[in-house]
Amino acid sequence: MITDNTQLGKVDVSIENGIGTICFSHPAHNSLPGKLLAKIVKSISEMGTDDSVKVIVLKSEGERTFCAGASFDELISIENLEIGNEFFMGFANVINACRKCPKLIIGRVQGKAVGGGVGVASATDYCLATKYASVKLSELAVGIGPFVVGPAVERKIGTSAMSQLAIDATNWRTAEWACQRGLYAQVFDDINALDEAVANLAETLSNSNPEAMTEMKKAFWSGTEHWDDLLAKRAAISGRLVLSDFTKQAISKFKSKA
Repeated sequence: MITDNTQLGKVDVSIENGIGTICFSHPAHNSLPGKLLAKIVKSISEMGTDDSVKVIVLKSEGERTFCAGASFDELISIENLEIGNEFFMGFANVINACRKCPKLIIGRVQGKAVGGGVGVASATDYCLATKYASVKLSELAVGIGPFVVGPAVERKIGTSAMSQLAIDATNWRTAEWACQRGLYAQVFDDINALDEAVANLAETLSNSNPEAMTEMKKAFWSGTEHWDDLLAKRAAISGRLVLSDFTKQAISKFKSKA
């Protein structure tokens, strides 16, 4: 029997003492099919307008993998430009939801982040991680490129570091490397220390002036107002490339090794 991994996974949400928590999970290393991405977008948008939520924590389940990026099952099933564009808009919508949300979003990255997972971490406003949270932009290795997540990653770590990740698509960079370049604010030895730091920051922010935090976030994201259009154009590029013979062959090779 063939398992359709695109139907698996979940997104759990909770609100306690002004702290809204969004936790996603998927058995395939916390990869994110379109349905889960849509649920994350919906959760961020709803918490952004919920007066009981003062700050948001975005996290995933498990110990050593934060997010393996886009669903490989969906990637290999793309048959035309329309489906390709819809597929790559999944992470674009998450990034734009984070960008537009009036609440500060804390990223809790307990393990490795690949491709779209790096984009999700980059879209948070303040990201904390463990020493196991290595990063890799693997898109070029399968014939595409990190076009959709690129603006978010570049905004966090700069053009030089982002281009290093994008070009050297098969090698991991350590959590310390990512911290030195601004993706992570701090790196911890284990999950317990990470969770304590996330909880302390979230509690502090939940007692801060909501209006001040909203205005700060607007200032932080100034200059990204065109990202709805930009990321849509980037998704179209990836949607076209994924249909090329080169990419199909690269994906087939990758699948045979999996």
